[in-house]
Amino acid sequence: MSASATKIESMTTVPLHRARATLSWLISEAAICPVTITRNGKPVAVVVLHTSITDEVEQIVPIDPLETEHRAEVLRWLTQTTDVFRRVSSPVEPSRHLVSYFLLVDPNDGSVLLGDHVKASLWLPSGGHVEPDEHPADTVVRECQEELGIEAAFHPIVGAHPLFITVTDTVGSDNVHNDVSLWYVLAHSSDAELRVDPREYRSVRWWQPDEILAADPVLFDPHMGRMLSKLGRLSQVSQ
Repeated sequence: MSASATKIESMTTVPLHRARATLSWLISEAAICPVTITRNGKPVAVVVLHTSITDEVEQIVPIDPLETEHRAEVLRWLTQTTDVFRRVSSPVEPSRHLVSYFLLVDPNDGSVLLGDHVKASLWLPSGGHVEPDEHPADTVVRECQEELGIEAAFHPIVGAHPLFITVTDTVGSDNVHNDVSLWYVLAHSSDAELRVDPREYRSVRWWQPDEILAADPVLFDPHMGRMLSKLGRLSQVSQ
């Protein structure tokens, strides 16, 4: 057995906290290794990533019965398939897939950034579909640069882990599909210069949470109020 094969074999039992580093190594190794590395008939890289995503969902502490329901539904879904990334956009395949949302929060005044989304016609957090073989936290880093033109800075009270989980049918398109959304939190100053992608947003603005909660809820993601409540409770506990 070659040295590379020995290393690959030993890394199939890598601890979860090293899963993303392991995945990166496996993908780079695949470029020079002619053998498909499998476990239970599936490529090891897929197994490692899927296990890491499942672990992220398991670590989410629900705020209410609906999040408890959504978390349980997603965990059941993850036990049934590894086909969780959007592969085709029109028609959408698979119809249910992962999305990474990220809410920019100004640590100084608690304001949050939302964008007037072109397709949905709602004020939404930034984010996007998780690409095949991509960790959802890496989606946040990529989308933050693509949509807002800034480097992602994960909020210290949460880190590079989702705070909130939702399951939602999309709106604003004939190509309806089901988003399993992992909500992350970033810490950025409202004074930061943004380079907003006009293909995604008509405009963006910083909102105080009380403004959002007082406004008509149909203007926002249907779970926005619950996300803000969860974020507010977490902020109080961390003080």
